[in-house]
Amino acid sequence: MIALTETSKKSKKLNFKDNKIGWLFALPAVILLLFFTVLPIALSLTLGFTNAQLLETSNPKFVGTQNFKSLLGMSEFTLHASTNADGSIAKDEHGKPVFPRVRSLTRPDSPYVHLRGMQEIYRFGQNDKAGTVRVILARDPTFWRSMTNTLFFALVVVPLQGGLGLLLALLVHQKLKGRNIFRTIYFIPTLTSMVVVSLLWQFLLQQNGMINKAIHLVIPGYINIDWLGNTHTAMYAIIGLSIWQAVGYHMIIWLGGLQTIPEELYEAARTDGANKWHEFRYVTWPGLRHTLVFVLITITIAALGLFTQINVLTQGGPLNSTSTLVYQTFSRGYQEQQIGAASSISFIFFILVLIISLLQRILTRKADQ
Repeated sequence: MIALTETSKKSKKLNFKDNKIGWLFALPAVILLLFFTVLPIALSLTLGFTNAQLLETSNPKFVGTQNFKSLLGMSEFTLHASTNADGSIAKDEHGKPVFPRVRSLTRPDSPYVHLRGMQEIYRFGQNDKAGTVRVILARDPTFWRSMTNTLFFALVVVPLQGGLGLLLALLVHQKLKGRNIFRTIYFIPTLTSMVVVSLLWQFLLQQNGMINKAIHLVIPGYINIDWLGNTHTAMYAIIGLSIWQAVGYHMIIWLGGLQTIPEELYEAARTDGANKWHEFRYVTWPGLRHTLVFVLITITIAALGLFTQINVLTQGGPLNSTSTLVYQTFSRGYQEQQIGAASSISFIFFILVLIISLLQRILTRKADQ
């Protein structure tokens, strides 16, 4: 019994020494993480509760949750149609009810105190017979438009870029002559700076650019589109160039996953009479589960952090149709010099990325099980 006690004490001492040495080796990395990750997050959250200005010399004042209320403040309002002198619903030449301007309800002297300073961002549930429509208003419509654009960009880019990268990886994984040349060609855009890529695509996407000229050769009578100057096409143009630039990187990741799948599994599947689709479904795809998790997380984080393309090509325009949360943070903090408001946006963005990453991890883990 005494010998066991002495042995346990010695093992504890050894574990303590081993842990101590381990902490000493990890200390530089821990310090860097604290200095470049934890400290900025804490500082951002702190400044988010102040009215800090970029070039203000005096100390910032504590404003509580005012910045977050201004960003997240929303309200729903039922708007009633205008009426004629006889009390009937006023209608336009198309027979639709005529509604008063929302601006008349959001002015500083409006009787609706909770709507003052807000702007309309969406309306739905219009009832022509009752002469009513539901209106969503926000205190900061630019923030909500940026939030919508960011999520839309991620929802489109993540499956397209991931799927196209997998398709290219499957193609260059074939035992064909010259496959290394194609791997290099597909990967070259990834090595190019996003600023350079954005400037190149700016020339291509101009109204008299090469893309419009190429379409005009295929479709006679085609009217040239200003891809970056049109609110309906600007975001799709940025989505296209973003996928083109980064798909080669994820092709290499998928290719690495494909090369880890044992060839014996394919031979066994062929012996059982499996065709190419069965090989992909029952051998390739299950073998890429871990690669899938990594690809999804990296594409999602990069998509949510969309900034360079917006800053170079559109500056959030036209009419905020390409504005994103990261660009809004930059615009508020450095262009408008509102560091407090920018910090609150960056903290909301951090929470959004964290939630989406955790959800992705939970869903992929359930799929593995």
